[in-house]
Amino acid sequence: MTVWIILAIVVIIVLAIIGMYNGLVQSKVKVDNAWSQIDVQLQRRFDLIPNFVETVKGYMTHEKETFEKIAALRTSWANTQSVSEKANLDNELSTALKTIMAVSESYPGLKANQNFSDLSEELRNTENKISFSRQFYNDTVTMYNTKLQVFPSNIIAGMFNFKPRDLFTAQSDEARRNVKVDFGSNS
Repeated sequence: MTVWIILAIVVIIVLAIIGMYNGLVQSKVKVDNAWSQIDVQLQRRFDLIPNFVETVKGYMTHEKETFEKIAALRTSWANTQSVSEKANLDNELSTALKTIMAVSESYPGLKANQNFSDLSEELRNTENKISFSRQFYNDTVTMYNTKLQVFPSNIIAGMFNFKPRDLFTAQSDEARRNVKVDFGSNS
């Protein structure tokens, strides 16, 4: 009788370990999927930018520095792998795009341009999708990281070398502020 009780306890413990391990794997896969969704939307935005910049360039000749920054950010994007590096580039690009959108308000001809209007709308939609994807990613990462820290799944996570993931956050104070536009300066 004692052997059966010990065997039942061992089976229950093994099943619990398997359940916790599978839960951790499922959470990790969800995090990877959530990051993939951000990556897809960020790539979509980067694909739209050349057309947007070309449309705007003719009207905003004094914004050369902003256009050069956008081009440099697009180049850097291809060379980054980590969430924090991509988050930083994303924040910088968002700031540059906000600047262009804000400055475009002073160009009635540009605002009337159908191509600009269409691209602006497409960028706004993409920005909304990026924002939603970031929130979903951060929620998913938070749930995963919580599983890595709570007992008893933290023991299983440690045994099988599960690592916490980074949240997608603003990397600088500048990225947290609204864009300031000075219509009086002509650089």
